[in-house]
Amino acid sequence: MTPLLEVENLQTHFPITRGVIFSRSVATVRAVENVSLQLHAGKTLGLVGESGCGKSTLARTIVGLAPKTGGTVRFEGKALDIRDDAFRRGVQMVFQDPYASLNPRMTVYSTLAEPLLVHGICAKNEVPARVAELMDSVGLASRHVRKYPHEFSGGQRQRIAIARALALEPRVIIADEPVSALDVSVQAQVLNLLRGLSRERQLAMLLISHDLGVVRHMADEIAVMYLGRIVEQGPSEAVFESPKHPYTRALLDAIPMPDPVYERSRQRVRLQGDPASPLNPPPGCAFHPRCAWAAYECRRSVPALEGEGHQAACLRQAEVAAGAPAQPAQSSGPAQ
Repeated sequence: MTPLLEVENLQTHFPITRGVIFSRSVATVRAVENVSLQLHAGKTLGLVGESGCGKSTLARTIVGLAPKTGGTVRFEGKALDIRDDAFRRGVQMVFQDPYASLNPRMTVYSTLAEPLLVHGICAKNEVPARVAELMDSVGLASRHVRKYPHEFSGGQRQRIAIARALALEPRVIIADEPVSALDVSVQAQVLNLLRGLSRERQLAMLLISHDLGVVRHMADEIAVMYLGRIVEQGPSEAVFESPKHPYTRALLDAIPMPDPVYERSRQRVRLQGDPASPLNPPPGCAFHPRCAWAAYECRRSVPALEGEGHQAACLRQAEVAAGAPAQPAQSSGPAQ
């Protein structure tokens, strides 16, 4: 199946400069490093990882809001060009904070009508009906279109943001933490709305979240990101049931269980220390300073994503998948 959106070896680096008049680059933040993804019609890819791992930067790079350093983004087989109307209409983004992403001086009607008129989606006399249709599609009454964003609740504002994204009839939706700022009951409503729209309209969706429960509910496939790289990717159930990377296993073990007896007795992989800085990532596998399975070889080379269908960037993925004891591996090589 040909993907609607394809990301290949994408890199996003930000130089750190020093000096006012004669500025020079003194370091580089490697926010996204050699990321490859594919989004298919009617499918949702969940992207998970700790805060600061590069998820939002990846999303902003895909839609052209952040400059890419290297790699390729293709939409319907064509290389990304943010000046191309087909790309600007075909790929839309839903941001994390709906109040910040909506213009507080524009009514809902103006917010939804503007893209329709700019891109010539419909004639001017057809705009009111189209705006009413968009409001109905996200479960809001059309009588509210003359209100401003501050007159709505957080969940309603996020629905308006989704309606704005749908106004151009996109093929791809990139949702960056769309429910993290909402109450739990409202989260379920927004998530079910996104899921229903994706299946009904055969949208390809990239869902970015740090909440593994949300991702499991929504995603057909999961990609796990650590320090700018994808370290594991595969079908949702396969990743949850049999993780192959120590970082993924640690994330899953951090999910609390509703059974207090089991919660107290279960053996979990606990992460030690903090993530390394993207300014100075460790050599080899970036996760090895925190990994209980790390071997000497992990410090020497960056492992590639390997596997059939379910891939992991780990030299010891078989042991991790088998749930081997979380102790450092014995390996030949000089002491560290």
